[in-house]
Amino acid sequence: MRLIQPLQLRPGDKVAAVSLSSGSAGEPNLRWRTDYGVSRLEAMGLRVVPAQNALRGSDFLYRRPEARAEDLMAAFADPEIKGIFSYIGGEESIRLLPFIDYGLIRRNPKWFVGYSDATVTHFMCYKAGLSSLYGPAILSDLAENVALPEYTDRWLSRALFSAEPLGEIPPAESFASGFPDWGDEEATKATPRTFLPNRGHELLQGEGTARGRLVGGCLEVLDWLRGMELFPPAGDFEGAVLFLETSEDMPPPHRFRYILRALGAVGVLGAIRGMIFGKPYGEKYDGEYKAELRLVLAEFDRQDLPVLWNLSFGHCEPKFCLPYGALAEIDCGRAAFRILEGAAAERC
Repeated sequence: MRLIQPLQLRPGDKVAAVSLSSGSAGEPNLRWRTDYGVSRLEAMGLRVVPAQNALRGSDFLYRRPEARAEDLMAAFADPEIKGIFSYIGGEESIRLLPFIDYGLIRRNPKWFVGYSDATVTHFMCYKAGLSSLYGPAILSDLAENVALPEYTDRWLSRALFSAEPLGEIPPAESFASGFPDWGDEEATKATPRTFLPNRGHELLQGEGTARGRLVGGCLEVLDWLRGMELFPPAGDFEGAVLFLETSEDMPPPHRFRYILRALGAVGVLGAIRGMIFGKPYGEKYDGEYKAELRLVLAEFDRQDLPVLWNLSFGHCEPKFCLPYGALAEIDCGRAAFRILEGAAAERC
């Protein structure tokens, strides 16, 4: 499925910040962190506007999914808003579904950026025919201790501000998993987290090169959506490069296997041309997950499927961005990953 590419952003553009699941961004003890993350977007030259209900706190937003949906629809409808950033993920943006106007999204293409539970919103955009960006959230990424990692900054900026092909995405040199103490403002602003050496990309199986359009998200969230109208039909996965990653919930290996097997049962694993997997949270179950993935792919006779492991996206820092619908390539010979198109459309 070819998706509409939103226009590239420019310094001075106004973007909305939304809370579509957790209301943490508006909690009094975390407002400093919300502002800290916003300041990083502003340093890129963007003007950040909080959505009307986004900072009204966890209790208010939990009880009013319609208010969260109203914020999203208002951001898409407002011609002054050029992009939409998620403050943070959560676990129940799925409750927004009855309140979404897909025609409105399609008529007003603009960037949506987020990850984890934001997979639901990405598939809303996908259903509307719009590309979106699986990338950093404000509280969990942009508010990183002391400074935004150069790797995250570089790939977010290239995706949003340029129409040039993103090209080869090298592995990050180091990584951190887990969240710092969000209640400790002084330490967050003064003490960098410990980053460990990263192993780089790992070829699990496959030969040659595989090209396809990007689709995917957080594995657990895809499992929630499977069987729903929002979940793309198997035909939409035909010839795609599927990107997957796991959350801080760190599903045990048997649960990981069950979800992958279900994706195979609905035709996804048989349709795709390649797969990339993000670094598991904290590298927990790294070996077990790889073994389970190989097992399930063999069950569906996909031992030929090119699979790259340990890419720097999803629930790890730093991270690159994945534009839904962009043409990507897995090079098995070099264990390399490329995005062959620009994320954004050129803005005249």
